[in-house]
Amino acid sequence: MTLPSFTRRQQLLLRWGGFTALAVLVLGIAALLSRSQVEPVLPDTGETSAGITSVLSRQATAEMAKFRFDEVREAAGIDFQHFPATRQSLLPEDMGSGLAWGDYDNDGDPDLYLVNFFGPVTQPIPEQATTGRSALYRNEGDGGFTDVSQQAGVDRPTFGQAAAWGDYDNDGDLDLYVTNYGPNLLYRNNGDGTFTDVTQAAGTGDTGFSSGCAWGDYNNDGHIDLYVSSYVQFESDQPGQARGARQYQSEIPYTINPSSYPPAANRLYRNNGDGTFTDVAAGAGVANPEGRSLGNAWFDFDNDDLIDLYVANDVSANGVFRNLGDGGFADIGASSLAADYRGAMGLAAGDIDRDEDIDLFVTHWVAQENAFFENMTSERLQDDQGRLRLFFMDTAETIGLGQISLKMVGWATGLVDLDNDGYLDLWVVNGNTLEMADDNTRLKPQYMQLFRHEPGKGFFEVGRYASPVLEQPIVGRGGAHADYDGDGRVDIAVLVHGGQPLLFHNTLEGDNHWLGVRLRQQGGNTHALGARVSIRTGTVTQTAHVGVGGSYLSQHHTDLHFGLGEEASVTELSIHWPDGNTERHTNVPADRLVTYIHPADYPRHAAAH
Repeated sequence: MTLPSFTRRQQLLLRWGGFTALAVLVLGIAALLSRSQVEPVLPDTGETSAGITSVLSRQATAEMAKFRFDEVREAAGIDFQHFPATRQSLLPEDMGSGLAWGDYDNDGDPDLYLVNFFGPVTQPIPEQATTGRSALYRNEGDGGFTDVSQQAGVDRPTFGQAAAWGDYDNDGDLDLYVTNYGPNLLYRNNGDGTFTDVTQAAGTGDTGFSSGCAWGDYNNDGHIDLYVSSYVQFESDQPGQARGARQYQSEIPYTINPSSYPPAANRLYRNNGDGTFTDVAAGAGVANPEGRSLGNAWFDFDNDDLIDLYVANDVSANGVFRNLGDGGFADIGASSLAADYRGAMGLAAGDIDRDEDIDLFVTHWVAQENAFFENMTSERLQDDQGRLRLFFMDTAETIGLGQISLKMVGWATGLVDLDNDGYLDLWVVNGNTLEMADDNTRLKPQYMQLFRHEPGKGFFEVGRYASPVLEQPIVGRGGAHADYDGDGRVDIAVLVHGGQPLLFHNTLEGDNHWLGVRLRQQGGNTHALGARVSIRTGTVTQTAHVGVGGSYLSQHHTDLHFGLGEEASVTELSIHWPDGNTERHTNVPADRLVTYIHPADYPRHAAAH
């Protein structure tokens, strides 16, 4: 975290020195352990970690859990069964699915789309299948939801992975993209509560093994583009699939090990502005063909009003791509220090240290520790072309997010202020990919984690104090947050593999204030994806970007949420619109959602195709 008594350069030197010393200590202990032939602790055995991991642990107390959550799925009217079939130890069956918050009917309340996975991938999907269908739940504005899937026409049964809302045709209502193991789908919103499948006409129907997807206007032409991650080139009947390997005292079948299959290239669908898209990933430099990609997030690394791209890859180096502003990207993975080779799944972006640039949290597979990449961009450091040098530092261990994740397999995640104290908190959905020893048709459950941000101390896991439901482990996958009832307290929806979803309603009490910000544009990019909003209260500045949340196979609501603590108003609110214009407002009252509409001027600022 930020050390206020030092300059940024001094902080960097101190950190590197400290991390070097710690690395030497870790390597020394690791050498001793290897000589003693000590095996790694089996995840979820209940055994306590010893040695260096126990030194790094931290103890949370009930008093730290300022927020509370009630699980209200059933009361809210959501009845959804994910993957109503028997698992057959095949990779596509285990990876999903996700969910997405978005106001498809423009009534001001975020609706919820739940992605489903029909069943075994070795069997064709019947045209008239009655189970395994994805579902759209319309928010009624009173805490309840209504299943409108069939009448809306977005319930096609697929081997579903991810979903993302975005107004690609600039008609003012949200369209929907769904990724699958198999053909992807683009549903155009007709504006009357129904959708039309326009995948073929739009040219966005990739037929491989797609995973995460995200909308963003990378070339600033007012027409939002679509990035789609591809996982692996999976074959269910590949020779030798009966082979397996043992990892952490568990048998890992060949068919659920991503290393068994070659990676697949990703897609960047450039919006042509006429209802069609062109895949320009290779030419733009973001195809990432060597990455087994699961997630991605658009966000502006260096506040130059060009959205950059981060790609989470499994058992391959992550992709870190800087937007050059000419339609292309530079691969800065090595120099950014944020392209480490681990099993990355979920992403969460947010300005944790309130220094006005966006940091990044990444979830990983068991025994790899989650990462927190603090954005170390400085005005004083430039590359040989005069641009800011972009790099990150993994400080997860020092702020309480490293050691605690050693036994977890992390998926969906989000950075958001859950108690409105002005500091971003963190939630992480966990769930194993290892099978139960006594029943290989079931995956091992794990506990979801809620981390409260303690100013000056880092993060403390308080899930068991915040909600009794979190005392039960789940096989979690997707998840996203939204203030679905508009009460100024952010809620969380979670997709449970092979089960019913969870809807956590935030019942926070207290006097902390908040501000919600909704941005809309006329003339293109109607939901202002990529806009940067900063609010100042006293000497404190908070910064957030629209549509950059990340998560895993899921999408947070694009309304921004700021906790204000004791401040009853915002001194100054600044909006850096995607077209390059800036707007400022002063003395904005708290405890409400404010909406700003901008007449966008794209022709003057658009980058070349």
